[in-house]
Amino acid sequence: MNQPPYKHQKIGEYQSNHFDSPRWNEFPFRDDDIVIATYAKSGTTWMQQIVGQLIFNGAEGIPVMDLCPWVDFRALPFDEIMEAIEEMDHRRFLKTHLPLDKLTFSDKAKYIHISRDGRDTLWSLYRHHSRYTDTFYEMVNEPPGLVGPKMFPPLDDVVEYYHQWLDRDGFPFHPFFSHNQSWWEARHLPNILLVHFNNLKADLPGQIRRVADFLEIEIDENVFPQIVEHCTFDYMKEHADELTPMLAESFEGGGKNFINKGTNGRWKDRLSQEEIQKYEDFAAREMSTDCAKWIATGVA
Repeated sequence: MNQPPYKHQKIGEYQSNHFDSPRWNEFPFRDDDIVIATYAKSGTTWMQQIVGQLIFNGAEGIPVMDLCPWVDFRALPFDEIMEAIEEMDHRRFLKTHLPLDKLTFSDKAKYIHISRDGRDTLWSLYRHHSRYTDTFYEMVNEPPGLVGPKMFPPLDDVVEYYHQWLDRDGFPFHPFFSHNQSWWEARHLPNILLVHFNNLKADLPGQIRRVADFLEIEIDENVFPQIVEHCTFDYMKEHADELTPMLAESFEGGGKNFINKGTNGRWKDRLSQEEIQKYEDFAAREMSTDCAKWIATGVA
């Protein structure tokens, strides 16, 4: 059955210890803005690096986390974020972890959404959460205007963490299935590109070219091998402190610990068949069949 054309409608706000969706409500978009949208630990920094390398033509030492600000991160003062964004004289690229239905949408900006299997996402998310420092907890818990519970260190066992994440709809972060479904439903819009973590791993040069085509950035073939090299995990990990300078105090081990290896399948040795099936049952119930297939495999 043919579905009616997608028409964006924002449905409510999303606010928590990490998120403040109203920050987008009056955002002054430029027509060539790029928004990198992900569920946490689905390839965010990787895509920031890819886009940064395309914009700056393979330059060394680009601090992508500073140059691609997370607009809806409530721990950082919004006026400071906006001041930095407004002063940018290069093509702007911005970050969000919001689902599309909680995001004010621009018809002119370009949106890149990255997906990853939920179990791989969760394993990476647990490692990430386990390395928050006291400084980070102060950042997210202490600023005024907190909505919902404070953030605390994770459970000691990743399998228990997995069950809690499923049973409590993405707790202690944000819902996973509805997030991905919201972007999937808009996949046919000309200013939205869906990218999958698996496909980046399988064919990084090809996916970088695909992103460049979408962003209408002409690749300089003389520097393309350098762009590809700068987007590998080995390069990003080696240069992590340059790429992610703001993590020095908020993340244990700084950027070199923040950027890991992009490894998939770590859950297979820890989860029973019943526990694996539990995730698949949630995915089948909470997402459409075609979206669930995309999230699991990267095949549309």
